[in-house]
Amino acid sequence: MAKQQPIPVYLICGFLDAGKTNFIAPMLTSRDFTKDERTLLLITEEGEEEYDPEAMADYDVECAVIDGQEEFNLAHLQALEARSRPTQVVIEYNGMWQLQELDRALPSHWSLYQIVCVVEAPTFDSYAKNMASLMMEKLRNADMIIFNRVTDELADRLRQRNLKMLNRRAEMYLEYADGERVEDYDNGLCPFDLSKPILDLSDDEFGFWYTDCMDNMERYEGKTVRFRGMVAKSPKFPSGTFAVGRFAMVCCAEDTTFLAVLCSGPEGKRLHNRDWVEVTARVRIKKMAIYQGEGPLLYTLEVKPAQAPQDPLVYF
Repeated sequence: MAKQQPIPVYLICGFLDAGKTNFIAPMLTSRDFTKDERTLLLITEEGEEEYDPEAMADYDVECAVIDGQEEFNLAHLQALEARSRPTQVVIEYNGMWQLQELDRALPSHWSLYQIVCVVEAPTFDSYAKNMASLMMEKLRNADMIIFNRVTDELADRLRQRNLKMLNRRAEMYLEYADGERVEDYDNGLCPFDLSKPILDLSDDEFGFWYTDCMDNMERYEGKTVRFRGMVAKSPKFPSGTFAVGRFAMVCCAEDTTFLAVLCSGPEGKRLHNRDWVEVTARVRIKKMAIYQGEGPLLYTLEVKPAQAPQDPLVYF
């Protein structure tokens, strides 16, 4: 039997009325995307917006509606492929379905090429609070995240939450409600004043500094920082180093993780796991196996005991 050619799959996910159709329709009527391609569009939920059948036909796009999750199965998708013979597949994916359903449903030669998560900015907080597991699953696995219907106020609030913590590899964009502006979520501006001799981080600022330092290490090369955190020691760390950080909760208790930076200094010998300390250190960027590349290494200038904050968690 001849080996089947891989078929790239573009998965567009988000909750009902998040704007998935408005994102997909221009893509499917673009020669850049459809040239020399036959596209199968699978629609797993129908909102207020609809596709134009004539426009889709002009670009060799065939639409198929999936009536319920029970119909999103391997046999049905194989039948649709046999009928339409696509060279690529676009799936408008139901926001209430888990991504793990894809493993059971997609034919083995359908290759998941890109996941795009479309989020309606005005309802993001509500969904993140009431449907956290479904929302976070999509955001964590996405290759691209688009917050649409954004206002200036919402843009500020979304950036303050430092949502890059959810998925640092994804491209993330803010699409404004006026339809005129699309901005990179990370607008390139440093969130801290680096002109001071010491960047003195408050308890609330540690998480923001951590993510910005990891994403923009060159900003902090040679800078001196001071912060309060919890000690972690491990034989996996390079000799002479220890870590200091904070537990952070991005959305809910299920998303709690320890954010820590490596420190190098003689103080490590007398410190113990879960000690609270105040660290003053100079940041250097070093290539280390534990980072699988470059990462920040803090050379300590002073490490002294500290009291744990009233709330030890960092929130995003």
